[in-house]
Amino acid sequence: MNQQNGMQLPKLPDADWAYTVLSDLKRVVREYATAATESTCPDVRSMFTDLMNSSLKMQGDLYNAMQSANMYDTSSPVLRQEIQKQIGTYTQTQQQTQQFIQQRMSGMNSGQAQPFMGQNQQQPQSPMYN
Repeated sequence: MNQQNGMQLPKLPDADWAYTVLSDLKRVVREYATAATESTCPDVRSMFTDLMNSSLKMQGDLYNAMQSANMYDTSSPVLRQEIQKQIGTYTQTQQQTQQFIQQRMSGMNSGQAQPFMGQNQQQPQSPMYN
């Protein structure tokens, strides 16, 4: 046990330390991704992207070490069909996003402002009070 000011402190098991660091690395990766996404300066974006990639590598290395030492339980197996379904959904969303961006960019390049709402969608109405 560790001693501090004459008191004995319990020692935290290695698995708990590793899990704490892994959790922090996951949080840091999310924060770097947000910072890179929100940065407008290419140099700053590049810096945060590099930091995120470095943190992802550390996270992967720590995960592999924890798994080989039986410190990390993986989730239960998922059916390949469910994975393919999710990939299809994400691919469709990505294609719709790319189409949306291309439409907006072509409207900006031609000098025509295009509304963000589609033709068949109604603008939100303000509530009417009697």
